[in-house]
Amino acid sequence: MWTADGVPLASRIFRPDGEGPWPVLLMRQPYGRAIASTVTYAHPSWYARAGFLVVVQDVRGRGDSGGDFRGFRQEGADGAAAVLWARNLEGSNGRVGTYGFSYQGLTQLLNEGEGPCLPDCLVPAMCGLDERLHWASEGGAHWWSLGLGWGLQLAAEGCRRRQDGAGWLEIRRCLESGAYLRDGMALLERHDPQGMGLDWLRRDPGQDEGWCRHPVAPALLRRPMLLVGGWHDPHLNGVLDLHRLAVAAGGQPELRIGAWTHLDWQGGIDALQLEFFRRHLLAPQQSDPPAASGPSTSGQRATTHHSIASKLSAPCPQERGAGGEPAARTTQGPATAGGVEPGGVGELALQCILTGHWRTQAPPPEPIAARGWTLTSDGLAGIRTDAGRLLALPVEQKHEAGLLTLVHDPWRPTPSRGGHLGPDPGVVDRRDLDQRPEVACFTGPVLASPLRLLGKPRLRLMAWADQPGFDLWACLSVLQRDGAVRQLTSGGLRLLGETARAGRERQLALQPLDASLAGGDCLRLSLAPAAWPAIAVNPGDGRLPQGGVGSQHRVITIELDLQGSRFWLEPLLETSAFSGAG
Repeated sequence: MWTADGVPLASRIFRPDGEGPWPVLLMRQPYGRAIASTVTYAHPSWYARAGFLVVVQDVRGRGDSGGDFRGFRQEGADGAAAVLWARNLEGSNGRVGTYGFSYQGLTQLLNEGEGPCLPDCLVPAMCGLDERLHWASEGGAHWWSLGLGWGLQLAAEGCRRRQDGAGWLEIRRCLESGAYLRDGMALLERHDPQGMGLDWLRRDPGQDEGWCRHPVAPALLRRPMLLVGGWHDPHLNGVLDLHRLAVAAGGQPELRIGAWTHLDWQGGIDALQLEFFRRHLLAPQQSDPPAASGPSTSGQRATTHHSIASKLSAPCPQERGAGGEPAARTTQGPATAGGVEPGGVGELALQCILTGHWRTQAPPPEPIAARGWTLTSDGLAGIRTDAGRLLALPVEQKHEAGLLTLVHDPWRPTPSRGGHLGPDPGVVDRRDLDQRPEVACFTGPVLASPLRLLGKPRLRLMAWADQPGFDLWACLSVLQRDGAVRQLTSGGLRLLGETARAGRERQLALQPLDASLAGGDCLRLSLAPAAWPAIAVNPGDGRLPQGGVGSQHRVITIELDLQGSRFWLEPLLETSAFSGAG
């Protein structure tokens, strides 16, 4: 495919047996089209055997495509041109669906075209629109190990294209040894100084200024859309934000959130995805799709996509509502083991983190979770795991909330484990971490009956430090009857500058979750002054943290005033989005 400015984009095309015509599935990625995201999806040939013409394209400046790679900013024009080009391929029936996760998820949404330049349906997975909040940071802290690792992967591809074998090997060895956590910034400055990853790590994640939030055309948000997220995936809030925007634009997006990490989808979503594409790309149409125009083979040069679009006055079928109703769905739910299966789960399906069961409802948090809990301690919650308590609100008996002091020793920063940001994402046992003296534990009473925790956890309390900078990292766990402490979710807050010394109310946001606790379990909230290497270690002098511990890092004493503290869950979705789920 040739872009309007003369850059060739290499594509691999998988054709079904027979004569066609077939609907087209398009994936655009920066990792080399031969990979085709098979780390999470079935090979494109599987979809081709099911009757789809599949196109996997190297984005500009990656794989075998021409041009220079400029990250997300390049994809708006190229994405629109690619959809129009795919719509007119030989053997195409004129209808295009897009799919892919992470970078490949956002390429589906970065589309500057209109009408036939927009896909007929799309399946964005594990992505978001806000580069600061959905790709690079949270709570004012960079995603350190994750951001460095991804930036270096992109830098290594640049080395490969330049035939810089020594640079590629240096990056690879650094990643394999773990040294990238300390030396990664220098490697990025040397091998990819203009790269998107380094640019993010240089920016202040505590401020909006200078960061990009990508716009999406309302017409695209109204197209049939299946959004896919994971409870242990860092982009989950981006997926939920996309759901909110699509509903606000008048769309009816489907949503699936599994107990998945970024790369482990426990059997994948291919059957579900295939059913979605069949429903929206093979459904009978009252009108023909837009007439073919432009290139019919991958070797021809395309006219500028804007000029082609202007010649095609008729909107796409879904845009005008012709035959846009989905096929009838069955009432059986998705499978509880292996991959997600199709089958009329409505617009929503959520998988429990602990049991693996799927449910098709997202009600507001249970009353106890919405009201929340308060934190209490006699001052020893950082020394004894049983000295801090979570009391359900409203508290019926009098209690002393108390003051609590945590000391961050930079020589031995609290490790991060599991969750959505670390090298070992997912549910983990953290009983040894809770034994550390700088970690404060607050444990609730034994549950008399099951409790479903569904929503966005939030923590509010008074906190300050003796230095112009500190971090506070929260982990929510279930303490089970066998003594295991299974961490469910985590999140944190970073304060820099003199505001860190002030005794003010702080609020932390944890990763959303869906977890059903059993009777006999206990809920536990743990607070720590670091989470290395999920986030860089705070030096305590007001500087933006940029790695591990250095000789000038300060001991930081953090004071917590638990009076008036509250931990609670906010709804996962807008009320209008889940009121009809059943």
